[in-house]
Amino acid sequence: MIHNNLLLILALLMITTILSMVSQKLKVSYPILLVIGGLVMGFMPRGIHVSLDPDLVFLIFLPPLLFEAAWNSSWTELVKYKRSILRLALGLVLFTSLAVAMVSHAVIPNFSLALGFLLGGIISPPDAVAATSVLGGLKVPRRVQSILEGESLINDASSLVVFNFARTAILTSQFSLGNATLSFFRIAGMGIVVGLAVAYIIYLILRFLPTTPSIDTTISFIFPYLAYLTAERFEFSGVLAVVFGGLFLNSKSREILTYNSRLQMSSVWDTMVFLLNGVVFMLIGLQLPDIVDGLGQYSLKQAILYGLLVSAVAIIVRFLWVFPITTTMEVLRSRFDRKYIATYKQQWKSLFIIAWSGMRGVVSLASALAVPYYLSNQQEFPHRNLILFITFIVILVTLVIQGLLLPIVIKKLNIEVKENRSDVMRSIDVQIAQQVVSYLDENYPKEIENIANFKRVRDAYFQIVEENEEQPVVSEASRRFTNMTQFNKMMLELIELKRNCLSKFRREDSFPETTIRNLEYQLDLDEAKLRKSPK
Repeated sequence: MIHNNLLLILALLMITTILSMVSQKLKVSYPILLVIGGLVMGFMPRGIHVSLDPDLVFLIFLPPLLFEAAWNSSWTELVKYKRSILRLALGLVLFTSLAVAMVSHAVIPNFSLALGFLLGGIISPPDAVAATSVLGGLKVPRRVQSILEGESLINDASSLVVFNFARTAILTSQFSLGNATLSFFRIAGMGIVVGLAVAYIIYLILRFLPTTPSIDTTISFIFPYLAYLTAERFEFSGVLAVVFGGLFLNSKSREILTYNSRLQMSSVWDTMVFLLNGVVFMLIGLQLPDIVDGLGQYSLKQAILYGLLVSAVAIIVRFLWVFPITTTMEVLRSRFDRKYIATYKQQWKSLFIIAWSGMRGVVSLASALAVPYYLSNQQEFPHRNLILFITFIVILVTLVIQGLLLPIVIKKLNIEVKENRSDVMRSIDVQIAQQVVSYLDENYPKEIENIANFKRVRDAYFQIVEENEEQPVVSEASRRFTNMTQFNKMMLELIELKRNCLSKFRREDSFPETTIRNLEYQLDLDEAKLRKSPK
């Protein structure tokens, strides 16, 4: 049994990797191919059918995925765009859950309102991985990316709170709006407190005890599970504990981690999250045959129609929220300031991208898979397979159709991106150079006058400042970045030459293998720095 499960996991990981490589070749977001791949595998004549313990889904997949999203989020940008993010992450989640609950309750036979809220909580949050992978490489304003990333972080927490309330109401057959509201603030607030408390303990450990990059990376894997389980143990929100704990540790990362720890953690976490996302997308597809067989009173045609209807509701509600409702809120907040309203109306292209970027993904999948098989009285959970099937249809429609059309939509909008990376980088270079020159003049005046190396460094930074004062930013930036591109090309060629030499040393057994591997790792770091520099 263990052998079969291990073989299945390895097969899924390998297929996930191959499909991701194919997606890069086709220039398509990899979650799209993963969903399609899982669907094809599940419906093959001898397809692989799997079943998962719903209680383990949240525990295995959600904590690391939420922590990684929080770790890579910018607290500064969350605060900067807090109004837009909270409107989407809280207001839109509740609006979508309500709309889906009302429509599904009215259209689907024997589908209670509580089941509708459960379904709404599942499909309301857009997916961070789907949005960022689709937007990657596309020319969109930084503000749009920041809002979408912030929304995907906070809405995971709010939607899962709605999901948990609805699931509890169905399992216990008890629900009170007043009690639910009070419980919401208690569970959410204390979840945040627990997450920050656990994160602070981790901060103290890393701050005052000696560590290594491997220890730091290991602790980073332990934290999300520790925060999640601690909060859930006291019946608080484990999701919010992980999110806010991750934000706190990210804000302190410069104090508690060395540069090589950050490099290692980044590499390991990128791999882990990629594999977790891939496995979740594949697993839902592999379960579809059993889900279809268990639709019960609903035919496949009916289930598809219900899925398409709920998909349409989710898409339309997002557009309604982003345009008429958000615009009205901004007009009221501006107190009918004509200049402010005119500026806001000019942002309709950005708003359209935000409205279109409602691709559902891994959190919706994990939530759907976490729906239990049985109620507390051991009766089958009502409409479980239909809920999972509708969730898959919503993900398929939003991710594949909206995801594939998003690059075309952005191109047709011809949106103007004011941010110029070369100008930004030049501004940073000049400001840093000014600080360096001032620091050297103040702290090392004698060394600069008497020691050639000190004077050479000071002159190099002073030249950057002097060139900025003499020439326009754009022309100078263009010249410097052209030179930088040529320099990087030469350095990359030298790195490849060094790699060939190390390969020759390995073949000839001229030096110890450990030494050669260490040198190859250093070359990889050098290449990473060059690849990240502006081109």
